[in-house]
Amino acid sequence: MTTWSNDDLDRIGDAEEIRIAPEEGDGGRRGPTTIWIVRSGDDLFVRSVNGPEGRWYRAAEGTHRGRIEAGGLTRDVTFTDETDPDVNDRVDAAYMAKYGSTPWAEPMTRGGPRATTLQLTPR
Repeated sequence: MTTWSNDDLDRIGDAEEIRIAPEEGDGGRRGPTTIWIVRSGDDLFVRSVNGPEGRWYRAAEGTHRGRIEAGGLTRDVTFTDETDPDVNDRVDAAYMAKYGSTPWAEPMTRGGPRATTLQLTPR
């Protein structure tokens, strides 16, 4: 498995938002969607605010590959479903620490959004 450089972790993890563009089944790429990202340790995670019905999330689940833009970087990534409850608890804490001053942070730690936790790894 490829790992993030410290510079990539800092620049992407510190970004307020990223642009995410999952690959489609035909090899094309969806237009980018702006979403939140969090860092937990040396890992980066995203969730769909619309839960499993989110368009970008459904595309990501179909191919598990895509591209992100953040912090002045563009990186091709692999999306991996994160189902470990302990990891999801850490991701919840990361969302609240980073975005807790907004009214949208807490809903990202419940139900549908939590069920869509994806870990991003560089390709």
